[in-house]
Amino acid sequence: MMYRQLGTSDLNVPVVIFGAWAIGGWWWGGTDDENAIAAIREALELGISCIDTAPMYGFGHSERLVSKAVKGWRNKVLIATKCGLRWDRGDGEFWFDTSDNASNPVSVYHNLRYDSILEECDRSLKRLDTDYIDLYQCHWPDPTTNLDETLDAMFNLQKQGKIRAIGVSNFSVEMMETCLKRFALASDQPKYSLLSRDIEKEILPFCRSRNVGIIAYSPLEHGLLTGKFSAEHGFPPGDERVKEPWFKPENRRRALKAVEHVKPIAQDLGITLAQLAISWIISQPGVTAAIVGARNPRQVQENASAVDFSLDNEQIELIRREFEALGELS
Repeated sequence: MMYRQLGTSDLNVPVVIFGAWAIGGWWWGGTDDENAIAAIREALELGISCIDTAPMYGFGHSERLVSKAVKGWRNKVLIATKCGLRWDRGDGEFWFDTSDNASNPVSVYHNLRYDSILEECDRSLKRLDTDYIDLYQCHWPDPTTNLDETLDAMFNLQKQGKIRAIGVSNFSVEMMETCLKRFALASDQPKYSLLSRDIEKEILPFCRSRNVGIIAYSPLEHGLLTGKFSAEHGFPPGDERVKEPWFKPENRRRALKAVEHVKPIAQDLGITLAQLAISWIISQPGVTAAIVGARNPRQVQENASAVDFSLDNEQIELIRREFEALGELS
């Protein structure tokens, strides 16, 4: 495994981080807890020493699974979790309605208020069975809360020793500039894949210039870039990927054409399409790591092997051109 310093923090993260959204069950059509725990332990064995989770991932279930999986490994693993999405409070900005893992209806709110963050942190510490979090991230902005109030909470948690480094996710350049006036910002976590390259306009250049780490989420576009789903593939009840723009049938067909066009590069290198997509992301200047989900040890092994080779500049640009040719989402 290859490691990189995360911004100006003292965290050295693997370039492939274990993404624990899918194992939480919510949004992904359920989960298998035994396979999930085995997947995390396989990741640790292979040097994937950072796990990214959040309370929202299964309404606490992902964090509890992470706790079970890293038992006995805590001093060798970096745990990254988040705050700012509440389904158990009704204040903040309403975002959407959904159902929890037991099919109970819940409403999700953006909430980065001071007291909410402190409450969330304590609950995450309890679920994770640890007394500190290595990287604590604001999951999404909350327009109903003054950002200074949010930053006060994060800074105080850091002073208390409950969190080591502070990160954000889905924040704008302006928001990150405000953060940097208060303290060192270890990282930003934006969506970034061959099909979602918006951060290249402002976010990525800004983070490069200010030495803020980028840990990219959804580098496989929820599995679409693996080539494992046909245009007609049906998803089981509870799998919400069908609501994603690139999973609309007409968009999926377009995306899969580009995937087919770059398949010869993967074949020449003797790698999978997933490994190709991961390698492309971690090859981009300014990107520290890619967060890649896995539900079982086999998927972890495939993800970890994405660092066993490197794309040359010609291959990187050829892949980019194929996906740029798709144009905008319809």
